[in-house]
Amino acid sequence: MRALLIDDERLARAELRRLLAAHPDVEIVGEAVNAADGLQQIAALKPDLIFLDVQMPGGSGFDMLAALEETPEVIFTTAFDQYALQAFEVNALDYLQKPIQAARMAAALQRCALRHQRIAAAAMAPSTARKLFIKDGERCWFVPVQDIRLFESDGNYTRVYFEHQRPLMLRSLNQLEEKLDPERFFRASRRHIVNLDFIEQVEPNEAGGLDLTLRDQLQVEVSRRRAAQFKALTSL
Repeated sequence: MRALLIDDERLARAELRRLLAAHPDVEIVGEAVNAADGLQQIAALKPDLIFLDVQMPGGSGFDMLAALEETPEVIFTTAFDQYALQAFEVNALDYLQKPIQAARMAAALQRCALRHQRIAAAAMAPSTARKLFIKDGERCWFVPVQDIRLFESDGNYTRVYFEHQRPLMLRSLNQLEEKLDPERFFRASRRHIVNLDFIEQVEPNEAGGLDLTLRDQLQVEVSRRRAAQFKALTSL
């Protein structure tokens, strides 16, 4: 497992190295001293796991995650306990409060190994393991891409539909479309990208397009121009 340490304190990074030395299956591939450095290191090194401080100069750990296209597994490390709920809301692997105990580190790494095993067992496709980090105000989420049923354009933002949540993220529909699996996600119109796995019903409409009904009864209209593409993709 390839890990990246992101913390502005040199002693904190050294302590993480000391704790991780007891886990030979974890390879430390690099260190970063702030959010901007962390973004560069993640892009260059492609780590499986990051140990991430919350409060850093130039941007918080949560701000850094919101800027990522794809998010590795995250274990938060911080001296403060007030971010714990927010960390678990984003489905982080763990939240380790400094000074970190060896037993807590071991438990966090075991949780990481188990999650990787579940992902590998679920499917072999690389897109299955991808997650999207969404930050809407003070709330944050880690969402497996395959669990998102609909992306909806809302001005300069995109509304993301998953479970019972509908947060906004500061990313355009065109930006998202470039990163999504075209075999699973279909650009139904200028406003919508739909996950084909969530479609329950397809009906022609009076405009010459199609009306899609998703599992939660959401209605999505496929424009006339894109209807032929939809039929070819779904073998209708």
